[in-house]
Amino acid sequence: MQISTSIYDFITNYLEKDTVSFHMPGHKGSKFYQRFGYHDFLDRIMEFDITEIPGADNLFQAESVIKGVQEQYAKLYGCKRSYIVINGTSGGNIAAILASVNKGKQLLMARNNHKSVFNALSLGGIRPVYVYPEMIEEYGLSGSISPLEIERLIIENPDVQAIMLTSPNYYGVCSDIETIADIAHKYKKVLIIDEAHGAHLHFSEFLPPSAIRSGADIVINSTHKTLGSFTQSAALHYNSELVDPYVLEDKLQCIQSTSPSYVLMTSMEITAKILEQHGQLLMNEWLNNLNTFFDRIKGISGLRTTGKMEGLDWTKINLTMGELGITGSALDNILIDDYNIYTELFTGDWVMALSGIGNTKDDFDRLADALEDISRKAIASGTKIQRTEKKGAALTPPRQAVLFEIPVKLKRVKLEDSEGMICGKSIIPYPPGIPLISPGERIDADAIAYIKTLRELGERVIGISESGEVIVGE
Repeated sequence: MQISTSIYDFITNYLEKDTVSFHMPGHKGSKFYQRFGYHDFLDRIMEFDITEIPGADNLFQAESVIKGVQEQYAKLYGCKRSYIVINGTSGGNIAAILASVNKGKQLLMARNNHKSVFNALSLGGIRPVYVYPEMIEEYGLSGSISPLEIERLIIENPDVQAIMLTSPNYYGVCSDIETIADIAHKYKKVLIIDEAHGAHLHFSEFLPPSAIRSGADIVINSTHKTLGSFTQSAALHYNSELVDPYVLEDKLQCIQSTSPSYVLMTSMEITAKILEQHGQLLMNEWLNNLNTFFDRIKGISGLRTTGKMEGLDWTKINLTMGELGITGSALDNILIDDYNIYTELFTGDWVMALSGIGNTKDDFDRLADALEDISRKAIASGTKIQRTEKKGAALTPPRQAVLFEIPVKLKRVKLEDSEGMICGKSIIPYPPGIPLISPGERIDADAIAYIKTLRELGERVIGISESGEVIVGE
């Protein structure tokens, strides 16, 4: 793939290729807004880039037009209050944690949370208690969080003040939030859910239930990931008796820009209006297209998917052609180079195609056509389909059980020389943005081997320099 040194040139070239988007954002381009009559907004988008002039309201003391949009979202999601967040779910996660956990206290958190959760720990002087997701052995992918494990850890750690989980995870796997919420509230703990990938769940009875409907106290949605707003926009939903809303609002203004984008906020309002007026139609179209797609690809030789298994948000399409000897990295490259189809991520043998509310039937048809063609060519070239018990699983990170003080004095060392040292800067495969090793964790041989494997497979790993150095404590 040719590398451009110009953002403008890269995106222009990308758009000229007649690409299909199975990645963020969920609107998939201008046709989504045009369909519902928002041509004027698109044509005059720069004129919408204003500041807090008289009458335009203020994000951090919303009293008129911004307040109206936030009330729209509270009504849509059935919660006490909703807040526009203009630096994504990342900002909402940090604010929610800082509003719920005091300095020196503990956050019971899934180890596969987004890096923003780990950043909140550093900002708030908060100690983590890790809970690990179960593995889905059939597919080798990270699964849900056990409610029983949550209760055990609450009992064993009396300083825990809140619980922070991601549901759905990057592969679409949802935890039993209703049961976990009951446990959390039994012990008077705040339950915060990073539902960045599940803003759409609230609008369909055929998908796992949304976290806000399941009783979580605070839920953060990236409305840009699967719905129609612009990248970086999100909504934080508050439905709690345990968190002071004014403290939450203070933390939101602490971590967000004092120059919020009116383009982003307008896209939030447009998305709310579209959902109010056409939400059921759009969800039906989306799921019908997905059903047709899954039915069509069932017979493709050498292709496996997670399908529509229980507890899965199956708008996330997990695909593997590992049986044909095609790694996730190779499949991703083939889809881009030969078919102009861009997916969200690859890991191990798996590719995840992130569908959104703006995907059309033609998009799903083109992906199915491509998968049929790739299978046909692989078999014609003599590739043997291996039907064994080995599952072509995605790589999974080693567990880190011991936490040390986060080092203050730092230095750079070669990755291969870092065994036994304490991590000073998170090492994060991206996507999905889940730290493999966080500051305060010891780097061991398994982690080093895993990182090397990721890099050999062409996966991006943040926290490692071009020369292969990592940051550790002196």
